Amino acid sequence: MSATLENLIATRIRQDVQGMHAYAIQESAGMVKLDAMENPHRLPPALQKELGERLAAVALNRYPGQRINDLKAALARHARLPEGFGLMLGNGSDELIALLALVCDVPGASLLAPLPGFVMYEMSAQLQGLKFVGVDLTPDFELDERAMLDAIAVHQPAIVYLAYPNNPTANLWNDATIEKIVEAAPGLVVIDEAYQPFASRSYLDRVTRHQHVLLMRTMSKFGLAGVRIGYMMGPAALVAQVDKVRPPYNISVLNAEAALFALEHEDVFAAQAVELKRERARLQSALKEMGLKSWPSDANMILVRVPDSAGSFEGMKARKVLVKNVSRMHPLLANCLRLTVGTADENTQMLAALQSTL
Repeated sequence: MSATLENLIATRIRQDVQGMHAYAIQESAGMVKLDAMENPHRLPPALQKELGERLAAVALNRYPGQRINDLKAALARHARLPEGFGLMLGNGSDELIALLALVCDVPGASLLAPLPGFVMYEMSAQLQGLKFVGVDLTPDFELDERAMLDAIAVHQPAIVYLAYPNNPTANLWNDATIEKIVEAAPGLVVIDEAYQPFASRSYLDRVTRHQHVLLMRTMSKFGLAGVRIGYMMGPAALVAQVDKVRPPYNISVLNAEAALFALEHEDVFAAQAVELKRERARLQSALKEMGLKSWPSDANMILVRVPDSAGSFEGMKARKVLVKNVSRMHPLLANCLRLTVGTADENTQMLAALQSTL
């Protein structure tokens, strides 16, 4: 006799998975969507038409082949891949994070990252059955150097994640502190540069100093969040080990072609990034004029503290502006909202909606 659905779940689904929550995506229909750090700009109509023609010609009846290698070569040129380094692709950075947990799952392994930080670092550890060690940032969201070094010494983590800049705090950390952490790490150090198009500096110029550092980026913030292309760079021999656990054909031919097209027109996306950085500065000035505390940003988001985060979030939502209430993610984020930088018009609407809730 077959089991009831309840019994099936209770006996055949992992207990820890039963207690978890799926990654939540807010309903955004009809809203000014400023909750997910997406590039708000679309391609100009002429380029949309050209891309449509390109995608229509893709051989959908074949598994992905040479175009995946073409994309890797184009990304290597775009990112200035150092000599002796390898590059692998993921279905977004999320897949790369999951693969890293899988490949580093040796007995007693742990993953370590500062908190608050990107939730997928911890989730990847949980799903792989690894211990996750979170180390609190300082109240100003800087790396706590002593706490990080002590935690590394005690736990000897297989992977240390350092988001550069960090999500949701949007700041770049002190480079000297990062170097001390890198030097102390006994395993891999993954520098996550998801927001690199908006950052004032990159770790790329320093990555070749170390044989245990991987640099991770994504095309989502470049302007292709819907295309789901993440990529990771590092010493070729190290990247080759991680690449062994990558599912075959993990990048679709349509996604690869769209990414190649975007890289052929990277000047368009670079101009969008310049505009978003200009709007970021305008938002920060406006928030200061409102008397609100916001933190320096090197990403396309701003972390701001308001008197009542729940009230402001719901008030803005009632005015059809959707942002992210991160106040429950970590005690350091009390009464904080994360605002994505949108178009000039979207940002004006967001500021007006926020002001009305104060």
